[in-house]
Amino acid sequence: MKRNLSELEDTEFDIVVIGGGIFGACAAWDATLRGLRVALIERGDFCGGTSANSFKMVHGGVRYLQHADLYRLRYSCRERSALLRIAPHLVQPLPIVIPTYGHGTSGKAFLGIGLYLYDLLTLGRNRGISDDERKIPPTKFLSRKQVLELFPDLKQEGLTGGAMFSDGQMYNPTRLVLAFIQSAAAAGARVANYVEATGLTRSGERVTGVQARDTLSGDELSIRAKVVVNTAGPWAERFLGDAAGIPLESKGTYSRDACFVINRRFPGKEAVAVLGRTRDPDAVLSRPARHLFLVPWRDYTLVGVWHVVYERHPDEVTVTAEDLESFIDEINWAYPSLNLGLQDVRMWNAGLVPFGVNEPGATNLSYGKRSNLIDHRKSQGVDGLVTLIGIRYTTARADSARAIDIAVDKLGARLPRPDSANIPITGGDIPDFEKFVREITGKQQLGIGAEVMRALAHNYGTCVDQVLSLAEKTPELARTLGDSTVIKAEVLNAIEQEMAVTLSDIVFRRTDLATGGNPGDHVLRECADLAARELGWTEEQKEAQLQEVYRRFPSLGETIDEGTPA
Repeated sequence: MKRNLSELEDTEFDIVVIGGGIFGACAAWDATLRGLRVALIERGDFCGGTSANSFKMVHGGVRYLQHADLYRLRYSCRERSALLRIAPHLVQPLPIVIPTYGHGTSGKAFLGIGLYLYDLLTLGRNRGISDDERKIPPTKFLSRKQVLELFPDLKQEGLTGGAMFSDGQMYNPTRLVLAFIQSAAAAGARVANYVEATGLTRSGERVTGVQARDTLSGDELSIRAKVVVNTAGPWAERFLGDAAGIPLESKGTYSRDACFVINRRFPGKEAVAVLGRTRDPDAVLSRPARHLFLVPWRDYTLVGVWHVVYERHPDEVTVTAEDLESFIDEINWAYPSLNLGLQDVRMWNAGLVPFGVNEPGATNLSYGKRSNLIDHRKSQGVDGLVTLIGIRYTTARADSARAIDIAVDKLGARLPRPDSANIPITGGDIPDFEKFVREITGKQQLGIGAEVMRALAHNYGTCVDQVLSLAEKTPELARTLGDSTVIKAEVLNAIEQEMAVTLSDIVFRRTDLATGGNPGDHVLRECADLAARELGWTEEQKEAQLQEVYRRFPSLGETIDEGTPA
């Protein structure tokens, strides 16, 4: 991928997508597969907002069983299966243990009936998945002894056993978004980061393009388009009202979803769900409270998720020290032996997603139900504009396809949906992931360790040779940065092939270097030196880039800004 803004101005596109998160990435990929001329622009870096700050779960819809919402349950399960098929290097099953205590809604019988019913409703969940390691197994019931073998420090009083079901987990959400964008670019889409949509061009009541600004140079540009698809997430409404002059009649409600990374790791691969202090007011049948999850991820544990209605600008999302302490207090209450403290927290994630309707000050909050898809011709009489405000990372592929269906109708074309649920995205044409890891590890002669090769396989899939070829030309690039699993060649690859233009792009969104916390000053400086040579930074510019990265690792107790990727 090359950042070529002149191409954006020199072409009239069928569709211009605003927003480079997961929904914009999927929309661009879907539209390109239909043979359309497509452009995608993102005001920051690709996957630099809410999509980067997810809990890294690919939900199969089990929670919707509590709401008796079978449509959403099956919809989510289908989309989880699609991601397991088309991105096997980046999405894998995640076993989750739910301990049970006593009887009734807290007991094993109640939980078991629900999970068995879920298994029956999702019998086709592994259709088309050839790799056994990527298949979602049926529910398994655990005795009290088995639960304690996995989590010996769980509260034992009243423990009757538990159940284990599986969902999906992303190895790296930002690389998954990038893979969709790379797929679209390889098929002909024009994509550019750091290009902000500042307005719309119109002819009467029809949108004819996007006014934009290169945020790196300040240059203004005009992009012609027959249809504009607005997928700017929590910024979408602001763009419509402040920049486009087409405010929505009713303002959406957003939740700040937050989780954190701790520097501990359970010995096994299983996650555990424990009951928190709030409940789901929309559930038809429910356990006594909502679950909090402790999830193994790489060498860390993810803890979350907490929700709060957030009414300020998306650029101002913060997590205060008071928030942090209250979250730690709740997880310690739910799992006392953890005894977490501020010193255990390595990094935060916080992003905005559409939420349900809640009374002011409500404790038990109602979740959002579906993505908001708007045809502005029907709602406001403005043609050539579609807005999709997505709600779940898992369903982005299918939700975006619905948005492109509307856009295609506006083009007056008959272009059926592509079978993107079965077309591997960039790097994902891997029938057997473990076999693939063994093969690439065995054939490389650079002395790269097995753990590093596995990380490369996850992040790049079948494109790993592109990275290794750089190291073959310059063996020094096969060395890792500090004790990380990131080799120096990845830094050059990010700049040369993946449109990384800042140090933050490299360490937070193209590589694993700082996705689990601060890797250390010497590691970041070594990375910055490599990037500076490639991008021509002066010493002052390099220091400014480093300071921007350090800003993502505030001292404990300070306000933590949204966008701190993990």
